[in-house]
Amino acid sequence: MAEKAVVDDEIEAFIASWPGDYQPMRDCFRLFCQQSLIMVGVTLSLSARPGVSYSLRFHHSKMAGREFFAIIDVIDDDPDSRWLSVCFQKDLISDPEDRGECIPGGLPGSDGYCFDLNDDDREFTGYLVARLHEAHAALAV
Repeated sequence: MAEKAVVDDEIEAFIASWPGDYQPMRDCFRLFCQQSLIMVGVTLSLSARPGVSYSLRFHHSKMAGREFFAIIDVIDDDPDSRWLSVCFQKDLISDPEDRGECIPGGLPGSDGYCFDLNDDDREFTGYLVARLHEAHAALAV
């Protein structure tokens, strides 16, 4: 049986250290982490570059030749006003509302779709969660 994702101590510590009481981007980031917990075969890793970005990478046990299938960059140039860049491998998702930006060669070894999330837009966050599940389902086949 394939393993389910675990939000490890490093990721939990990063979320806990996020400055400020009301931080909707922290809540969105936490939501993406929580979604990974229901995805079979997914593991997470966090690459920290304080002052630049924190990159949450979604790996799948069935990824042949791919480093990750999704990445969420927390842009950290202003820690009090962080925003998220949510990117996916282009061939794993659709963008039915044409809300993403196609990034040729933008993800290691392939094209990607990136979406910027910088305010408390629950509908758009839901759209991105749906893309995350779509990418996972494409790999789970």
